Amino acid sequence: MTIVDTPERRQLRELTRAFVTKEVLPYLDDWERAGEVPRSLHETAAKIGLLGIGFPESVGGSGGDLLDSILVTEEVIRSGGSSGLIAALFTHGIALPHMVASRDDGLIDRYVRPTLAGTMIGALAITEPDGGSDVAGIRTCARRDGDHYVVNGSKTYITSGVRSDFVTTAVCTDFPGSGSLSLLVIEKGTPGFTVGRRLEKLGWHCSDTAELSFVDVRVPVANRIGPEDTGFLAIMQQFATERLSLATQAYATAQRCVELATRWCRDRSTFGRPLASRQLVRHRLAEMHTRAEAARAYVHDVAERVAAGEPVVTEVAMAKNVAVAASDFVVDAALQLHGGFGYLRDAEVERHYRDARILGIGGGTTEIMNEIIAKGMGL
Repeated sequence: MTIVDTPERRQLRELTRAFVTKEVLPYLDDWERAGEVPRSLHETAAKIGLLGIGFPESVGGSGGDLLDSILVTEEVIRSGGSSGLIAALFTHGIALPHMVASRDDGLIDRYVRPTLAGTMIGALAITEPDGGSDVAGIRTCARRDGDHYVVNGSKTYITSGVRSDFVTTAVCTDFPGSGSLSLLVIEKGTPGFTVGRRLEKLGWHCSDTAELSFVDVRVPVANRIGPEDTGFLAIMQQFATERLSLATQAYATAQRCVELATRWCRDRSTFGRPLASRQLVRHRLAEMHTRAEAARAYVHDVAERVAAGEPVVTEVAMAKNVAVAASDFVVDAALQLHGGFGYLRDAEVERHYRDARILGIGGGTTEIMNEIIAKGMGL
């Protein structure tokens, strides 16, 4: 059976669609203009079990696995949400897994459970102003001082960095750029930890993004995730899930835009005929639909292999690139088919057009994915 075929997953899809219809769609435009989603949305999603999907019940989650998380992501967007909403509401999907994997009861009780209950918000801070995709070159440094680390450095492009209560932060525990990394949980409000300006972006407007600064920030050693110098491996192990989430956002955005464009072309008439009656338009819609569905099938196939424990690093990179390419083509074609209306903020397709551009950058750029694929080919 496929990801969507079990009765339980059909119910999960229906729950997600009902949540988006009632709790998101009436307010999404306002959140886009405000630059963030309200904290209350996290609590609402937690109460009905959506926030904890993919996390075990033993740490406060709702159970389920990677495939269930993919289903929720897909349905949020297919129901009229957006990849920006996914980034804002489900940031814990990249902030918490390292803590869960460490099995550190102290960290789980202090951060994981409250976040999955919707009462805290977490973020992940890896990228630095001069670092980009070079994780091993991280320069934010943590010097051991008794029972604390003293952290100095900066991070940028941090999703939910404005609203977050804590940040899972990658730091160098040797000399800057040495590749000797650890992960520390740093709480908002700790002296020396400041949130810089809210970054204004092309898309993902409802997802707040920030610059972070650390100046002599004292962080308890107890807030370290796992043993010292194991951060690089921990980060790499979670990349597959993050990249598959982005791939899901890409193909789901493409599917939603196919639906929007098809509906528009059936209803919109020019020169006395519906747009959909014209062969050129029909063929364009057919090509859009084909690319979206092919990307979805491949991402699902790779996700099932990841969920089964297969080491498919190359395939994950290919899945992300395939889905992003499909999304890039479809959102552009969908906006073009909408004509002048597609260029207005009133058009849902306009939001998807803007939001989709980040998907080939976040979680590893298309170029980085191609390098991984080339290495998988033995090149």
